[in-house]
Amino acid sequence: MKKWLRRTALILLVLGVSLAAAGYAYLQHPMFGALPSGARLQAIERSPHYVNGEFRNLIDTPMRTQDTSFASNVISMLFDRNPNLRPSMDLPSTRVDLKALPLDEDAVVWMGHSSYFVQAAGKRILIDPVFSTNAGPFPHTNPAFSGTSPYTAEDMPPIDAMLITHDHWDHLDYPSAKALLPTVGQVVVGLGVGEFFDRWGYPADRIHEADWNDILELVPGLRIHVLPARHYSGRMLTRNKTLWVAFALETPQRRLFFSGDSGYGPHFREIGERFGGFDLVALDMGQYDRRWANIHMFPEQAAQAAVDLQAKVLLPAHVGRFSIAAHDWDEPLKQIDQASQGRPYRLLTPNPGALLLLDNETQQFTRWWTGAM
Repeated sequence: MKKWLRRTALILLVLGVSLAAAGYAYLQHPMFGALPSGARLQAIERSPHYVNGEFRNLIDTPMRTQDTSFASNVISMLFDRNPNLRPSMDLPSTRVDLKALPLDEDAVVWMGHSSYFVQAAGKRILIDPVFSTNAGPFPHTNPAFSGTSPYTAEDMPPIDAMLITHDHWDHLDYPSAKALLPTVGQVVVGLGVGEFFDRWGYPADRIHEADWNDILELVPGLRIHVLPARHYSGRMLTRNKTLWVAFALETPQRRLFFSGDSGYGPHFREIGERFGGFDLVALDMGQYDRRWANIHMFPEQAAQAAVDLQAKVLLPAHVGRFSIAAHDWDEPLKQIDQASQGRPYRLLTPNPGALLLLDNETQQFTRWWTGAM
């Protein structure tokens, strides 16, 4: 009996060590990035938004807003059995030849979730490009909805600037970043996120890290404003070691705003007043939950944020491609449609991949999600 117990214990020990070694080896994959260090960490420590070893939001932002544990939230996200978490059929998408789009045509292409191609004042910008069909550290952890991946990195024309709002998997995608390396001119990220691009082979002179309220003029005719958001960061177990940001793009003709991931807060009104309004805003309004109500907006909050920002046009973001929260996949689109009634902005809802022309003030899109149940 003792010999059997010793043999079993030995087998379990070997198995445990092997699994730990395999897990450690997997975590060394470049997609996990690295924590900021050296001169980059010193720059972070000079930021007024970095306190006691981590970045802080402008206002108090508890991660959990109901009496539930982090583990229970993760289990809910992984195993929630809501039958409407995902559409039951392929979603309608459009594929535009972006390389053939005339440079004098100002346009926005929503590529699903929070990924955007923007052309303005003859400049081409990518925001949070995720061409992968899985947004997570392990295969099949967060698969894209069928039909929502009309573009690849190879479809992109030369990009003047790629903007990354934060380091979460559904916004910073390793395969996409690697594939775009020959195509992208400049990269703009929040403080600390440059460590990823260093590790992924981007030249140092093409990586620009910025704090909230910094302004970058990397190419003529385009100002990139790095602005506050209300969220958090962290690729795996560490949290808030890199900065999460929003972006405003300013050209001589127009102003555009992209919130990245953000809960509602007074920063929207402050930004709206500072810029005097925006021609178009794309706002986080999906993957919300009462258990983490501070870090993503509910559709009604997004509608108010669009008013705060003095927006002429509102685009939904953080919807339509990946399911992270327990709500129906199309609930944010239905609710923002209702919440926008009587508001001073136009709600535009292009299906993934469709071309939105910024000079066309009469362009409309269908409620494409209604036929995909």
